[in-house]
Amino acid sequence: LPDVAQRRYQARRQRCRRRARLQNRRLQRNVLQLLERGLSPEQISGRLRVEQGRTVVNHETIYRFIYSDHPKAQEFKLWEYLPRKQKRRRERNGRKAQRIRIPDRVGIEERPQAANLRIQSGHWEGDTMEGRRKDKDGIQVEIERLARKILASKVNRVAAAETLEAQRRNFSGIPTPLRRTITFDNGRENVKHRQLHSLGFTTYFTKGYAAWQKGSVEHAIGLIRRYLPKGTSLMTVTQEELDDIVEEINTRPRKVLNYNTPNEVFRTYLDR
Repeated sequence: LPDVAQRRYQARRQRCRRRARLQNRRLQRNVLQLLERGLSPEQISGRLRVEQGRTVVNHETIYRFIYSDHPKAQEFKLWEYLPRKQKRRRERNGRKAQRIRIPDRVGIEERPQAANLRIQSGHWEGDTMEGRRKDKDGIQVEIERLARKILASKVNRVAAAETLEAQRRNFSGIPTPLRRTITFDNGRENVKHRQLHSLGFTTYFTKGYAAWQKGSVEHAIGLIRRYLPKGTSLMTVTQEELDDIVEEINTRPRKVLNYNTPNEVFRTYLDR
């Protein structure tokens, strides 16, 4: 009886479809609460996996929900809870980045374990927070991996010479014993890294498209973005205003530091 078989097939096919994970109201409520606490979709997915011992929801599912036409996503403007607060998700168009040749580049896999495990002071990460594309300026940001202390200087142009000068300003007040290693990405602004060796640094570089390998400075830039969101003209921000922002972040208690501040922890290094 082909008509009966067809109906049975359609009923079975309907039942076997995977239900969209965030249609589960309890899970949806849990995800929304974690978003409100400032966790990224990847952190939410990872944390739920740790708590429940299995993959509960993929971070891509959370992103799709945030940018969907679901009533809650529209009503609460969930994209505002994301670190970059983008109204539209950037499309992954497979654009290839230009290859930059960095002289004497040493990969992060050779970085000392003391830096990897955060058991020794004086190991840093650096990156450039870019301003508006048409302005071509930015902020050079460094963070000490153990104390999470942030240093930042404006650059009028995101280029190698300006970046190097900003790095020298950032580290001008840091004692030589606290200048051990610094880790960068593979951007063209870092091609003059060898000149940091005279300051006492050994320089290392992440793998391509692996921003998570310098996650501390990525997080630091995210904190600064809360004050200077994407699209803000950095040309109107003075170095004094930037110093105030960084000081406010450095004097904020951090859970990862047992609720001490980065300045307090870093000060203990100076007193040794």
